[in-house]
Amino acid sequence: MVGTPPHLERGTGVPAHVQIERWLLESISRGDLAPGDRLPGERELAGRLGVSRMTLRQALATLERDGVLLRVPGRAGGAFVAEPRIECDLTGLAGFTEQMRRAHLRAEARILAARTVPATGAVARALEVEAGAPVHEVARVRSAGLSPVALERSYFPDLPGLLGQDLTGSLYTLLATRYDLAPHTAVEHLDPVIARAEDAAELGIAPGAPLMLIERTAYAVDGTPVEFARDLFRPDRVRLTVRSGVTVRSGVTGPAGS
Repeated sequence: MVGTPPHLERGTGVPAHVQIERWLLESISRGDLAPGDRLPGERELAGRLGVSRMTLRQALATLERDGVLLRVPGRAGGAFVAEPRIECDLTGLAGFTEQMRRAHLRAEARILAARTVPATGAVARALEVEAGAPVHEVARVRSAGLSPVALERSYFPDLPGLLGQDLTGSLYTLLATRYDLAPHTAVEHLDPVIARAEDAAELGIAPGAPLMLIERTAYAVDGTPVEFARDLFRPDRVRLTVRSGVTVRSGVTGPAGS
C-alpha cells in the first residue's frame, strides 16, 4: 500500500503534479506498491497530499499515459499499478517464448484454434502456395505474468503431423527440430490497429483499445517460406524495439537499409 505522502515543496520550480509523479514512481520502485495494487481514492489521496483533485488527476494521467498506472472507471474502479511493460526486440528472429525467457518471464499459450484451412490470397502469396491449398492455422493467446499480452495467428505449410504436436511451446523450435525448417530471416510490417470485439475479449481489454499488429513472413535458410503470421500485441504490456546499425557499401558508410 502507498506509504506516507511527501511534503510537497513550493516555489522550487518543480510543479506539484511532477513531485507526485516522482513519489509514486519511487514507491513502485521500492516495492511499496506492486502490480495490481489500488491507489486510495482521488478525494482521499488529494487530501493527504494537500493538493486539488485537478492537480492529482494531472499526475495520474501522466503515469497512465506512460503505462505506469491503469485507471478503471466505475464505482469498483480506480487507479491501479500496472504490470511493467515487457521489452520485445524485433531485431533478431526470436519467437515469443524466447523473448519472455530473456525478460525472465514464463511464456504461456492458450490455443484458440489448430486446424487445416484453405489458404486465402494473402496466406497463399506469403507461403508461395496456390490459393485454396491446405495450410495449417494455429491461433494462440500468449501470456506472461498476470495478463494476456498478445494474440498470435500463424499459418504454416501443410507439414505432416504438425497439428498433432505440442503447440503450447515455441513453434519455431518445433519447425527446427522436427522439420529442419528453422526460421532464418523474416519480413515484418508494423501497423497500429483498433481491437475488434472478439480480439478484445481474448486479450482482456475493451473493444476499440489500441493494438499493434505485426504481420510477418518467415523464411528458412534456403528462402523457403515457413510461416505467415498476424500477431496483435497490447502496447500497454509490450514495448517493441528494433535496433539499427551501420553498413558499408561501395565505400559509402550509412544507416543499414538506406
